[in-house]
Amino acid sequence: MAGADAERLWRRNLTALTAAVFIGFTGFTLVMPFLPIYISQMGVTDVGVIAAWTGVILGVTPAMTAVFAPLWGRLADRFGRRLMVARSLFSFIIIMAAMAFATQPWHLFALRVLQGFFAGYGALCLAMAAESAPPGKLAQSIGVVQTAQRLGPALGPVIGALVAGVVGLRATFFVTAVFYAVAFVLVLWMYTEVPAAPRAEKASVGGAVTFRSALAFENFLLLMVVIFGFQFVDRSFGPILPLYISGMEPIESRAAVVSGVVFSIVACSAAVGHHYCARLLRRWSSRLVISRAALVAAVATLAMGYASSPVPLGVASAVFGLAIGAAMTAAYTAAAASLPETVRATGFGFLTSASLIGIAVSPMVAGLLARVGLRTVFLVDVGMLLVLGTIVLRTMGEPVRETTGPVVEDA
Repeated sequence: MAGADAERLWRRNLTALTAAVFIGFTGFTLVMPFLPIYISQMGVTDVGVIAAWTGVILGVTPAMTAVFAPLWGRLADRFGRRLMVARSLFSFIIIMAAMAFATQPWHLFALRVLQGFFAGYGALCLAMAAESAPPGKLAQSIGVVQTAQRLGPALGPVIGALVAGVVGLRATFFVTAVFYAVAFVLVLWMYTEVPAAPRAEKASVGGAVTFRSALAFENFLLLMVVIFGFQFVDRSFGPILPLYISGMEPIESRAAVVSGVVFSIVACSAAVGHHYCARLLRRWSSRLVISRAALVAAVATLAMGYASSPVPLGVASAVFGLAIGAAMTAAYTAAAASLPETVRATGFGFLTSASLIGIAVSPMVAGLLARVGLRTVFLVDVGMLLVLGTIVLRTMGEPVRETTGPVVEDA
């Protein structure tokens, strides 16, 4: 394929993936934040019962996705990634529409279990972005898709609140189904599957990739741990930040609003970090980007833990988001470079499992640490970030290079 044609194909594919991910992630968060209200409308009046149902309903899908993401990745490597993404998005259309007819909390739980089984299109879209990227565009492709993954959930609740106010909460599930239908059409219409690798290349991989064989790829286990750790830290603020802010003088009554602003700052700045990472990788190796970003994130987290008013907290949150976004994109870019193209979706499935385990474990651990003290959560996060950065700096192998020009290797 000529260079100009390959460039056009890449841009078209990246546009399709970015739009589909943004629309899909936005649609998902149209309704999920309002799940407690929806459960209460089913006749459940006990606040504790509502909270319990909300927790298990929200938690079961990422848990199921963590289990099945490697399976869907393996099938995607075998039968085509666009087909597997379309399968996932189509199932979401049906499942989200079915949630509008739920009359008992267990109906929602059962549908979320089913959703977790069919999920995993986010990881596949990252693999597809890496697959279609021309030389020197790997980090940019992954970063753009990750930016969409960040911005969608940041905007979804706002749009959902407006939609629910107009059509009602139950009908909002149908609107979410429409979002997934649009994403489904975009993938089928705009994305062109990259031709499969030659049989000789496939044979060199050594057959089906298992978790044990994936660990043989350079840096793969290290990057799984890194992605788990960064996701753990990123999600640890959820249970404690509103409580932490409510203790600041004199904003007790505005804690909910300030918390929402801080969470939005983290999400938006992380999206910028995802996008900007490609420029960093043109100058530094992935090893240095990850380790230095972890150090910056640690300093910002420490500043968050000792902030006494919303303004310094907001500034520190913005720096944290930028650093964690850049670090995550660098980690996924390094992983993509270490994986053979023919098994990249399988590898990204394992990385997604590590990420989702971090999402699932982090709030529970943060809640337990908060019993010692809210600041303890920040201090543990600082320690984890410093350890991760040090391990990457000292043990990570040959760095990813996003350009043929010189790349700074040494600190």
